[in-house]
Amino acid sequence: MNKLYILVLITFVLLMSACSTRGRGVYKHTVSSQGYVKSYSSDKSAHSATVDKKNYSHPTMRPYTIRGIKYYPTVVSVGDTFKGNASWYGPDFHGKLTSNGETYNMYGMTAAHKTLPMNTIVKVTNQRNGLTTIVRINDRGPFIATRIIDLSNKAAHEIDMVGRGTAPVTLEILGFETKGKRKIPSKKEMKKAPQKKSVGNFALQIASFSKIDGALATQEKYDHTDGYTTIIKDVETPNGRIFKVVLTGFKSEQEARDYKKSSIFNKAFIIKED
Repeated sequence: MNKLYILVLITFVLLMSACSTRGRGVYKHTVSSQGYVKSYSSDKSAHSATVDKKNYSHPTMRPYTIRGIKYYPTVVSVGDTFKGNASWYGPDFHGKLTSNGETYNMYGMTAAHKTLPMNTIVKVTNQRNGLTTIVRINDRGPFIATRIIDLSNKAAHEIDMVGRGTAPVTLEILGFETKGKRKIPSKKEMKKAPQKKSVGNFALQIASFSKIDGALATQEKYDHTDGYTTIIKDVETPNGRIFKVVLTGFKSEQEARDYKKSSIFNKAFIIKED
């Protein structure tokens, strides 16, 4: 009887030990995500830009639509500032693809913004306590009207906003990383980088014809593709008259490049309109 009692007691202790270990493991993994759970417990679609590899497309500077609202990535300059509310995202998106194709790491110094160009370097200041952090934009979101930036878990910790889930912030554009690096550049590197993202009217030349009939048919076929407009340019060349079909409406060269790369017009020419 004593042996049976001892055996039951040992089994009970081992089971409790295993449960306790699992409990600590789960707690350790999620303790830093309390703000996320609190903030998004019934609103996890507030950040919905991350996608799986099967459905991935590359929308860096292309206009895109979320919940029926169309967002147009904007062009900004070093020194521009914006105010609004910051939130943060973590466990539910950790390891998934961001909008620019990177793998989201909630412990990295990155953030999501609805319209800032990808790889924009942003200084974020928590207006409640004055704490600051510097992040690189590599994702789209948050898709709530009152919020302007979604910080990674680590960045949110740096400005002490994890517990509350959100905070009023000021954003300041510090620079742009265009060399494909996935880390925050130094001040010296940012000074050498462009101080403003290219802006202007850009277009894609999608076809050219020696006769107007072909140009008209192509214009009609592709007009309003993805919200862009086709026009025909009548050009005199040393070899005669050429009718060029051009897809217009791109607000930046990067938007045109991104669209060309992921569309059926991947052999088109990028041109800058006057």
